[in-house]
Formats: sequence, C-alpha cells, structure tokens
Amino acid sequence: MSRPGPRAVRRIDVRHAAERRGWRDGGGGRHGAGRAAWRLNTDPEAVERDLSRLVLTLVELLRQLVERQCIRRMGQGDLTDDQIETLGLTLMRLEEAMTELCDRFGLSPADLNLDLGPLGTLLPSD
Repeated sequence: MSRPGPRAVRRIDVRHAAERRGWRDGGGGRHGAGRAAWRLNTDPEAVERDLSRLVLTLVELLRQLVERQCIRRMGQGDLTDDQIETLGLTLMRLEEAMTELCDRFGLSPADLNLDLGPLGTLLPSD
C-alpha cells in the first residue's frame, strides 16, 4: 500500500481548512455532484485597495524599523552630524510620502496596522 504524496495531503488540508472557515465548494467539479464551484470575490477595486494596503503596510514596517535603528545608532554615537542630518531628512520625506500614498488609496495609518490575532498588532502603537 503506497502513501499519498505531499500534493494529496496538501489538497486535503486546504479543503478541511476551507470548510472550517465556512467557505463552500459547491457545484459539480471534481469533488462531487451537487456542489457549487469555489467562488472568490475579485472586485478590481477591492483587490487594488487590499494589495495597496499590504504593500504600504510592509513599507511602513520597514520605515519604522529603519527609524528605530537610526535612533539606536545615534544613541551609541555611531553617526556623524552630517549622517544624522541626512537620515533625518530622508525619514521625514519617507513619512510624508507614506502619508500621501495613504491619502491616495483612501487608507489611514490605522488601516496599515494589521491584527495578527493572539500576537497582537503588526506595528507598535506609539
């Protein structure tokens, strides 16, 4: 008797996970008659907004990490006055660009703070 390959196990796991989340597979298809086909909401505006939100969230996370690293290095005295000035201006411009992009896509800074469930939120709430 042979064991199912990883693809078969993965398919089963995905189907069970989908059923636990309340997704429905219904209609013909290869999983049996009487079920409808899998449905995915592909509203272009919703997809664009969600993708924009994800990308801006990642950029904001990186911006905050770089800002914290700069503050740490300033505290240690690793940076010259010119480097501090350059970093400060760069971080200010990046923050302004993030604000403009959020406005353009109709997002607030709070929209970028993804809820990770039991882990809390992705971005610190300063």
